[in-house]
Amino acid sequence: MDNCIFCKIANKEIPGNIVYENEDIIAFNDINPQAPVHILVIPKKHIESLNELADKNLAGELLDSVREICKKLNIKDYRTVINTGKEAGQEVFHIHLHILSGRPLKWPPG
Repeated sequence: MDNCIFCKIANKEIPGNIVYENEDIIAFNDINPQAPVHILVIPKKHIESLNELADKNLAGELLDSVREICKKLNIKDYRTVINTGKEAGQEVFHIHLHILSGRPLKWPPG
């Protein structure tokens, strides 16, 4: 998508604080962190949300990337979140997984 900020980060058209990258996935620090560690993990290919993610291999690669990132950064306790749709809190319509860590995370959030 031409105006997708995450596509622009993935394509290195705008800077992002990248913490992980492979052929299909890129991860970077959130510019509005909700925890001391707040990383966004995205596919380089534009997919609007979890509802449009039909590629099971890519879905597995996204989850595997979370594990790899946490191992690389020595993050042992973390929460992963995928917001799907506006009412669920999705603000950028390019699927992304949040990795949150660095403080106690309660449920429900708040």
